Amino acid sequence: MQKNNYRILVVDDEQDLCEILKFNLETEGYEVTTANSAEEALGLDIASYHLLLLDVMMGEMSGFTLARRLKEQEATKNIPVVFLTARDTENDTVTGFNLGADDYISKPFSIREVLVRIRAVLRRTAETNQAAEPASICYQTLVLNMDKKTVSVDGEDIPFTKTEFELLYTLLNERGRVFSRQELLNRIWPSDVMVLDRTVDVNITRLRKKIGPYAKCIVTRLGFGYYFDA
Repeated sequence: MQKNNYRILVVDDEQDLCEILKFNLETEGYEVTTANSAEEALGLDIASYHLLLLDVMMGEMSGFTLARRLKEQEATKNIPVVFLTARDTENDTVTGFNLGADDYISKPFSIREVLVRIRAVLRRTAETNQAAEPASICYQTLVLNMDKKTVSVDGEDIPFTKTEFELLYTLLNERGRVFSRQELLNRIWPSDVMVLDRTVDVNITRLRKKIGPYAKCIVTRLGFGYYFDA
């Protein structure tokens, strides 16, 4: 199995189907999380996923309702959505695409078909992202505006230096990955400037103070470095 960097969230109230999809997607190298209801999915850090596989007919909140809610939020509006459903009427299909769905797969389906369509959606998304960098990078109410180079928490702008901004961007953009001090120095500080490992520690301390409720998300892994824990 060849590991890739894509994270997929499968939301379906059929637990057996979730497990089948999870097994086959992980065999393809994806990192997969499953949820058996829209409500359970909303308790996850949805912004950290690269694609959502949503059932339409679920409990109290449908896949359509979940998708509509996510499309209204800055942090999740650009995540590709693929609907899985037994409802294949024209009106349902139109509703799905009007909500911004990237694909719509009717049950029963073959796993091979699902895998092919997911690869196609992720490929299109990657091509789009290469053409246009995201306007913002978000984790809940922590927002980095990439155009204005600003940081806000709960809608309030926080003053950041260029170095602090780039440090937070690096950690947030690849959340979960541990960066050594040397890696951070190489990425952020000019090569012709002499800085010590301690410089990273000082800037991490400043970051934590500035982002308030999200300070605990910047975690120290002793002996290794730092990472953003979602």
